Amino acid sequence: MNSRERVACALNHQEPDRVPLDLGGCGQTGMHATTVYALRQALGLDDPGTPVKVIEPFQMLGEIAPDLLAAVGGDILPLGGLTTMFGFRNEGWKPWTFHDGTPLLVPECFNTEPEPDGSILMYAEGDRSYPPCAQMPAGGWYFDSIPRQHWEIDDARLNVEDNLEEFKPISAEDLDHLAREAERLHTQTDKAIMLTLGGAGFGDIALVPGPSLKNPKGIRDVTEWYMSTVLRRDYVYAVFERQCAIVLENLPKIYAAVGDRATAVWVSGTDFGMQNGPFISPQTFRDLYKPFFRQVNDWIGAHTPWKRFIHSCGSVKALIPDFLDAGFDILNPVQTAARDMDPADLKQAFGSRATFWGGGVDTQHTLPFGTPDAVRSQVRDRLRTFGPGGGFVFNPSHNTQALVPVENILAMYETVRDYGAYPLN
Repeated sequence: MNSRERVACALNHQEPDRVPLDLGGCGQTGMHATTVYALRQALGLDDPGTPVKVIEPFQMLGEIAPDLLAAVGGDILPLGGLTTMFGFRNEGWKPWTFHDGTPLLVPECFNTEPEPDGSILMYAEGDRSYPPCAQMPAGGWYFDSIPRQHWEIDDARLNVEDNLEEFKPISAEDLDHLAREAERLHTQTDKAIMLTLGGAGFGDIALVPGPSLKNPKGIRDVTEWYMSTVLRRDYVYAVFERQCAIVLENLPKIYAAVGDRATAVWVSGTDFGMQNGPFISPQTFRDLYKPFFRQVNDWIGAHTPWKRFIHSCGSVKALIPDFLDAGFDILNPVQTAARDMDPADLKQAFGSRATFWGGGVDTQHTLPFGTPDAVRSQVRDRLRTFGPGGGFVFNPSHNTQALVPVENILAMYETVRDYGAYPLN
């Protein structure tokens, strides 16, 4: 099988020739730029000192170029928008050396000048005339959003439109980009295409502070937002209602541009799980979130062949029945180190309906801190557990982070190569 056939087969809960593998298909299945550099060097793909592009600066994700994807046996390519989570484009690349010495290339609007304390501040759309939207601490590896809610919330004057500034009708430029890229990826490669659908992550806490906005208004403090889902339920519901309407207006245009060329669509990255359980009840999910996910997924299911993807970290087993009932086909990242997320239990309970896209190795303990042999053992076990009957795309539980030993990463991909063919053994 080629990659496109392999992924489609697995998503239809059939056994392909081997378990499909994802590296970089979306913003939760990639790899930190410093780790991409180390892996490329270990595989002999570059001369020492050859820089890696940072394609998503919020999480400092590195570009998964075609030669690296081929080297690890990857089957999926990403299809997304023109801008980063900070609202500026991936263009005008300039060199920057990370604090650990890794040579990188960053977009022109990426601020590389450290503050006196060694931290790096980031600015929405690269505009320094506004307060910074995020900060990477000195010696840090990622950016954290900076709360920019410097006013007291007046409930009587809250305006739903203020929390919708980043959700807009899709532009002709973006549609043209999606159409051109979808055609290029479909005709020039045999990979499955993962389309990232913007705007359907209702309550996605990474977006609530407005990292792409110069001067966000509305409820933008993380704590205040979560409290508002209880204290200002009607307001949050009204935000979701209008947000959903915008998504439903955009979807026919996006499908007209992309067509059947996409295999899967990333719908939401809203996290609902903590390490020890969901942080909302199933009833709250049903009342506040599910109606809108259902509308989006119903449209996709009725008009496209795309399989619908939800990313939700943590212990979410109690919510999976509602995820599926809301129309999701794919669960990611499958955080198996969280409570009640035992791989065998998940496969038995939901394996006939859900595709597990992730969970191939634990990124909290085994991959960063285990030995190569421990990684091999766990990867082989996960292949045997999640793989039978299809419904499994191999990826670690979330992005491969900074500082992960490259020997462990090589062991992970070597094990998928050696033991990922059907029949699994």
